[in-house]
Formats: sequence, structure tokens, C-alpha cells
Amino acid sequence: MQEPRPYHHGDLRRALIAAATELLEREGAEALSFRAVARTAGVSQSAPYNHFSGKEDLLATVAEAGFRALATSQAETAAHAHAGEARMIALGLDYIGFAADHPQLYRLMFGVGVADWHAYPHVSEAKHASFAPIRAALAGDFPSTRDAAAIEHAAVAAWGLAHGLAMLRIDGSLARRDAPDQPPAEEAALQLFARGLAHALAGVGKVEKSS
Repeated sequence: MQEPRPYHHGDLRRALIAAATELLEREGAEALSFRAVARTAGVSQSAPYNHFSGKEDLLATVAEAGFRALATSQAETAAHAHAGEARMIALGLDYIGFAADHPQLYRLMFGVGVADWHAYPHVSEAKHASFAPIRAALAGDFPSTRDAAAIEHAAVAAWGLAHGLAMLRIDGSLARRDAPDQPPAEEAALQLFARGLAHALAGVGKVEKSS
């Protein structure tokens, strides 16, 4: 029989989250249980009860960690991409890539497995953080558009497109439809959207200057 591994309190919590994420990706949210998570982490079966009030609490914490990881990835992508349309496309591809690499985690992050997300405000905060790089990139790349509402609406539109394409990708709806001499469907869609968005925001900026 495997002996439980010794952990400090904070390390044990992180180990349990990592084990839950591993199980989630392998078997889906329905297969998670405290017993399975403890077994995967190599700790006593009672250990999860010292850190999480129940399965939903554990799933919400895993979702929060997913949003934090997505936020980090988005921020790094924004920092290294060229400004303007190129940055919008890069952020969209990074977003879709995250979902494709972590399909079960992504589904959990957007609603599967937790009945009442309002009970977990820390998840909403993490989701907001993952959205921040898109908003910041738009505000920084289109400084002539001083209308905060226009930037917010553009950011929501960009997020909505990326999320929709991500779901299509992980559900297999975009699989095997890409022509060899054409960019992947999601990249082509992002290019079209970014071009239109840049034009629209430039138009808002011109209207602001003339008024």
C-alpha cells in the first residue's frame, strides 16, 4: 500500500488542485471524487476535506486556477505580439490554443460541473483577470478611441468570438475542414474580425475628434 506523502499545508492544497486537474483532464468532471483526488495526489483520503468544503468547492478552485493560467498566457502573448490587428489575432489563437490543450478544464471554467458559480466570487475575479489582457490591448493599440464603452464592447466581441471558436475546436466542429493552402478556420476568422474591428475603432476615433 502506498504511504501518504508528507506535505506542508499550502503545498498539500496545491498538490490536491494539481491532482484534481489531472483527473479532470483525463476523465471529466463527473469522475472526480475526493477519494480519487487523494489517491492521485498520494495523500490520505481525509486530506481533501481539510481544504475544500465539497466537490463543487474543489471544482471551483480548479476553475479559478485555470483562469489564472489563461490570464498569464494571454498577458505573455500580448507582451510579445506586434500591436494592432496582429496582437488581436495572436491573443485569439492563444485563447483557442489554451482551450484545445485543456478541453475538460476549459469546459469546467465555463459552467460544467458547478451548479451556482455566484457562490464562488474568487472564480469571477479570476475570469475577469483572464479577460483583462484583451481589454488592455485594445485600449493600448487604439489610443485614438477614448470612448471606454466602445473599447469594452470591442473587448466583449473579441472574447465572444474567441470563446465560440474555442468551443467549436474542442468539440471537433472545425476538425479536418482546413484546406492545405489556407490558414486554419479559426485563424482566418480572427483575421477577418481583427481587420473589421480595427476599422470600426478607427472610425470611432475619427468621430470623437470631429465632435
